[in-house]
Amino acid sequence: MSHSFVAIDFETATGYRDSACAIGIVTVENGVIIDEYYTLIQPPENIYWPKFSLIHSITPEMTESAPEFYTIYPEIKKRMLGRTIVAHNESFDRSVLMKVMRMFQLDYDELLLTDKWECTLKIYRSLGYKPYNLNSCCQAEGIALQHHDALSDARGCALLYLRYLNSI
Repeated sequence: MSHSFVAIDFETATGYRDSACAIGIVTVENGVIIDEYYTLIQPPENIYWPKFSLIHSITPEMTESAPEFYTIYPEIKKRMLGRTIVAHNESFDRSVLMKVMRMFQLDYDELLLTDKWECTLKIYRSLGYKPYNLNSCCQAEGIALQHHDALSDARGCALLYLRYLNSI
C-alpha cells in the first residue's frame, strides 16, 4: 500500500450532504505531510441548523463572505486528481463531495477517483478499537486533534492511516 495519499474531511451546515461549510485536505507523499489546505465554504443560502453549529462552531456569520464550493473546486481538484483518498467514515465525506459537486454541475468522474476510498473508521474498527470514532482513535494513538475542525480532522485521519500503513 502506498504511503502517498490525500486525507479529506468536510463539515456540513445541515443534515443535507450538499451543505458543506468547511473542508480540510492533507496531502501525504512518501509518508510525509507536504501540503495542508483549509477553507470555509458558504453552504446553500448560508443556512445552518443550530445543532450543527454547536458541533463544529461554524456559524452563518463566519461563512457569509466565504467562497461557494465551485470557486474553490480548482484547489480541491489539483489536490485530489487521481489520488488515493482517505477519510474517517469515507462514505460520508465521499457523499458530501459528490452531492456538492452535483449541485454545481461539476463532473465527479473527472477527479479519476476509485469508487470507494480508504476508511480509517473501518480500519480501526476492524483492529478492535472501541469506540472507533475519529476523536477516540486519535486519543488512543496519542494524536492531537481539535475534533470537528476540518483541517485537524483531515490531519488526524492522515496520521491514523500512516500508523496503520506502517504497522502492516
